[in-house]
Amino acid sequence: MTRFLLSRAAGAFVVLMAKSFVIFALIGLMPGDPVDLLMNANPDATPEDIAHLRQLYGVDTPIFERYWHWLTAAVHGDFGFSRLQHRPVWDIVIPALGNTIVLTATAFTIATVIAITLGTIAALKRGTWIERAIGLLAYTGISIPAFWLGLMLIYLFAVILGWLPAGGMPRPEEGIRGIFSHLALPVLTLVIVEIGAPTRYARAAMLEVLGQDYIRTARAKGLSSRRLILKHALRNAMIPVVTIIALGMGNLFSGALLTETIFAWRGMGRLILEAIMGNDYNLALVCLLFTTAAILLANILADVAYTKLDPRIGLGGRRK
Repeated sequence: MTRFLLSRAAGAFVVLMAKSFVIFALIGLMPGDPVDLLMNANPDATPEDIAHLRQLYGVDTPIFERYWHWLTAAVHGDFGFSRLQHRPVWDIVIPALGNTIVLTATAFTIATVIAITLGTIAALKRGTWIERAIGLLAYTGISIPAFWLGLMLIYLFAVILGWLPAGGMPRPEEGIRGIFSHLALPVLTLVIVEIGAPTRYARAAMLEVLGQDYIRTARAKGLSSRRLILKHALRNAMIPVVTIIALGMGNLFSGALLTETIFAWRGMGRLILEAIMGNDYNLALVCLLFTTAAILLANILADVAYTKLDPRIGLGGRRK
């Protein structure tokens, strides 16, 4: 276990380093650096002022040199300052990361439980109207764009019915009720969008497992349906589904950008959008690296989950 985790951590570190340079280079190659944006607001600036600001911001050096300066500072815990908010990047990212974790963790847990439940029911009710209804629900979730669904939910529950707030962050005086009311619509949006694929994969995996010889043998021995499904069928069916769930966890973390923007939820997705649109190099880079790290962590957790579901699978991906 320790060797596996160390090897995966080393691989994740290499990926993060490569991703950091790619992101840094792409942002650096975008038209209009911070100095250009500042000069647009001050047309009386002289060429000497522009040269001094370029030297101050470090945009007058090659991209490799600028990246090396950022990397050496980041190793010492200095991720730079946000040009837009005039604060250390770390002080901005941590609260946004906490808000995103609350949103995505809630949506991920609900979507996973519902998807596995619906997929299992669809497999057990194969050929009935229940399976067709669950399939329609899954395909609907896959097909609906998140931004359109979010706007429709706001129009229905906030504008027409007036049951829930249209967006924003809960205020401290609102308490637990305010937190749930502000989370309801963005969580519902993410759950509907993310529920489709895991449901279809859970159904397919359950159908394959239910057709195995050991399931027929257990049923012939008189094993109860509840124990047969929960202890034998569902556990083995979850092995391929775990991969989809792990990928969905990473996609949910990065895909919350539109949802957070629509509902004015101050998380990582909205922060990334504001940083990129404002050419905030340091802030955009750190936010995107956190997103990459979340996806890598989800894949590592999926590998560990394989061994818990099936002890025959080694951490190297081989059957024992």
